[in-house]
Order: sequence, then structure tokens, then C-alpha cells
Amino acid sequence: MIELTSKQRKFLEKSAQPMSPLVLIGGAGVTEEQIKQIQAVIKIHELIKVKFNEFKDEKKELARAIEEKTDSTLVRIIGNVAIFYKEAEKMADRKFAKGLLKA
Repeated sequence: MIELTSKQRKFLEKSAQPMSPLVLIGGAGVTEEQIKQIQAVIKIHELIKVKFNEFKDEKKELARAIEEKTDSTLVRIIGNVAIFYKEAEKMADRKFAKGLLKA
């Protein structure tokens, strides 16, 4: 997890706006299989959206659990969608590094 400034969060929120949620959390809650799926997807995309179809009252707790288990950063929860960011390991794969430095 990295600490983001408010400007960096705004930049990532803006970047995530046109994206569709790549992972849906349903009636089974957050399973180990979904954690693995989130880890795989965030490794490729760096910035992802996760939609909560169920557990809408518990989405903050579930989002924090996802953040810890995937070692990502929760950017923001908007409605029933959480935005997560995890910087790519290789510098060449980092899509948002320049924007985050400017923010």
C-alpha cells in the first residue's frame, strides 16, 4: 500500500471513470478465488474497479480487506464501486506514474 495525496487520488479517480468494473463481489462475499482474480487483474491494469452487488452495507470493510490481502491501495469508494491501485513492479509497465508525479 502506498499513501496517496488528495491530488493523486483525484487523478486516479479521473483515470478510472471510463473503466468498467472488472470484478464483481456477489452473494458469496470476498472469496480466496476472487482475491486471486483481483491480484491477477490489478497486476495487468494497475487501476481497477470492483463492484459490490451484495454486502452493500459492508462495502467499506470488504474494500479494506481486499486492500490488505492484495497489497493494493483503496483509492475511493463511489456508490457500490471501489477503485484500487497497485503500482506495477516494472517501471516500463507503469501506466500512471507520470500522472501521479505531476499530481
